[in-house]
Amino acid sequence: MGYVLAALLLIIVAIVVRNVRIVPQAKAYVVERLGAYRTTWGVGLHLKTPFIEKVAKVVSLKEQVADFPPQPVITKDNVTMQIDTVVYFAITDPKLYTYGIEQPMVAIENLTATTLRNIIGELELDQCLTSRDVINTKMRAILDEATDPWGIKVNRVELKNILPPKEIQIAMEKQMKAERERREAILRAEGDKRAAILEAEGEKESAILRADAKKQQQILEAEGEAEAILKIQQATADGIKLINAAAPSEAVLRIKSLEAFTAAANGQATKIIIPSEIQGLAGLAAGVKEAVKE
Repeated sequence: MGYVLAALLLIIVAIVVRNVRIVPQAKAYVVERLGAYRTTWGVGLHLKTPFIEKVAKVVSLKEQVADFPPQPVITKDNVTMQIDTVVYFAITDPKLYTYGIEQPMVAIENLTATTLRNIIGELELDQCLTSRDVINTKMRAILDEATDPWGIKVNRVELKNILPPKEIQIAMEKQMKAERERREAILRAEGDKRAAILEAEGEKESAILRADAKKQQQILEAEGEAEAILKIQQATADGIKLINAAAPSEAVLRIKSLEAFTAAANGQATKIIIPSEIQGLAGLAAGVKEAVKE
């Protein structure tokens, strides 16, 4: 009898332990009772009723990434491209995610493909290549609204690759090469223009500096000549003052006048008119000179 009770007790403990559940962080357990939805367990310790309740689904609440393979799409100008998308989503309602739709990932993939075809079909090739942000925003809004009944929140949608046909790629590469060559030619022309402007400005500044230097030279020469004339005039004035201060006789004044006329001739004049009173004085001076020689 004791063995039976021990075995029975051991079975009860095993059943209790087996029905104890610890829900980890970022997880949610969907529990059913007799095949019907009972509750959703969050983080912590839980105990389910044996043989009546069961964990129908374990749901991850982390953000998930779905990378879908390239899908063929046709643009408004009839260009077929291959575009693959990446969808970032998170499960916000485990109950709706469990019972809302069968195979939710397949549903998201098909919904993404059809939405992408609808959006790209309204755009031309150039718009598709330059409007990724617009396409991403439109797809996220449409997918988020469509997946709300499934308990899914679409956070971001990204176009991973846009692959146009090979001939379109070759044409685009040629166009890009021509555009780069055009920009290079413009930059080279602007550089030559800038160099010519700098050279002209340099020549202009050099000419201005040479003119200023010549002007300064002429000013200094003129100032020097003026100063020399001023000093000569000053010396002459000082000499006259000294003569006046010495009170010279009339004979001395006449001799000085004769010397002045001689200096004025300087050996170059062909004819000099001398006043009569100075002529007599000159004759006297010549006579004195001859007497001295004898």
